[in-house]
Amino acid sequence: MSPTAIPPLLLTLGDPAGIGPEIVARLARAGALEEDAVIVGDAGALARAWRALGGEGAFRIIGHPSEIRSGPGPAIIQTGPPLPDDLPLGRVDARAGAAAFAAIEAAIDFCLSGEARGLVTAPISKEALKRAGVPFPGHTEILADRCGVPDAAMMLANESLRVLLVSIHVPLRAALEAVTFESELRAIRAAAIGARALGVAQPRIAVAGLNPHAGENGQFGDEDLRLIAPAVAAAQADGLDATGPHPPDTVFMRARAGEFDIVVAQYHDQGLIPVKYLGLDKGVNVTVGLPFVRTSVDHGTAFDIAGRGLADPSSLAEALRLARVMTAAAAPSPSGGALRPPDRPPGPRG
Repeated sequence: MSPTAIPPLLLTLGDPAGIGPEIVARLARAGALEEDAVIVGDAGALARAWRALGGEGAFRIIGHPSEIRSGPGPAIIQTGPPLPDDLPLGRVDARAGAAAFAAIEAAIDFCLSGEARGLVTAPISKEALKRAGVPFPGHTEILADRCGVPDAAMMLANESLRVLLVSIHVPLRAALEAVTFESELRAIRAAAIGARALGVAQPRIAVAGLNPHAGENGQFGDEDLRLIAPAVAAAQADGLDATGPHPPDTVFMRARAGEFDIVVAQYHDQGLIPVKYLGLDKGVNVTVGLPFVRTSVDHGTAFDIAGRGLADPSSLAEALRLARVMTAAAAPSPSGGALRPPDRPPGPRG
């Protein structure tokens, strides 16, 4: 790759025992990766998925993203020890978890060094990561730790709805304890950054309440009045178009109808259920707060259909498309900072 060439995107295989290799192979076979995307993960797992779809794996093993144009066809960077050919599909396996983690780590390092311009990830198994001794429950936490950005946030987006989460992969009891003035204000600011990165110049941010009816003026808990409402007011004082807390049983419907551009949800299932109910084929997971663009599928490893040739690559294709759009729109910089929040939110609208 010449010094002036744009660094490629990286696409990790996800858990090798899940549908990740299959959906990546489907995109590769369709010619969706050759121009600007390098696969990262276990080459044997990709070859196995490719053969299952018909034919031998027509891809190249390279050692660095800069070698993307060293030959025809899709390219993969092998990370970690090669997996055995008989690795069971559709089962949680520590070896698969370790391989998935090795690919994520390598891809992050390439992005941080500027040798890749962004990251797209196939699904991983949280249980496999745990069995492999990985001390993180998911992609967002791995990314936040390795990039040194503890405030990284998860945003889910599809054609109808955008949602950003206050807390992510924690038990519900811990999610309730995570609702603080600081976490709410941080999430509102991240929602503004995330929505702008998706092309919304002046996002209208709705903050979902924590309790039924957003607490009904303190009748069903005081967190909405005591913690969430003051954070919304602080965001408004800084010029953000934020409102709430809104009753959580109607705010997503209102956003889908066009009243709001993005919803801040209080915990994982409150925000992800409405997004996933609308369909997994066009949903994309975007990490806000990183020094580079990262998108992902909004579904899991689907162990129940792994290896059966039934996996739908639509969400991964949409994640790849969105990563291309977002990296193209990012201001040129070593960090690619399209989704990196400033120290303070933008000032009042002019």
